[in-house]
Amino acid sequence: MFARIYKPAKTAMQSGLARTQHWAIDFEPQEARTVEPLMGWTSSGDMRQQLKLRFPTREEAVAYCERHGIAYQVFEPTDPERRTMSYSENFAFKRRESWTH
Repeated sequence: MFARIYKPAKTAMQSGLARTQHWAIDFEPQEARTVEPLMGWTSSGDMRQQLKLRFPTREEAVAYCERHGIAYQVFEPTDPERRTMSYSENFAFKRRESWTH
């Protein structure tokens, strides 16, 4: 069993920072997914794919994996490269280039 420890990123449909402050643990699938022949649904017998654990700090997530003997890899969060702008900044006097449709 192998675990991935990471800090979830903000989704495209999300303007706030909900569910991005905690660290999460996801488990690597132990068996491949199969396509059910009658309906065409994708299924798996591995129940750990549905499990997602959340911890307030990175250290607590690492301690959980070490306590239970789970191999893990930590992915550090990256800062967003995009600068947030409000709509009113399109019409600011200090704007260098002209704003057109």
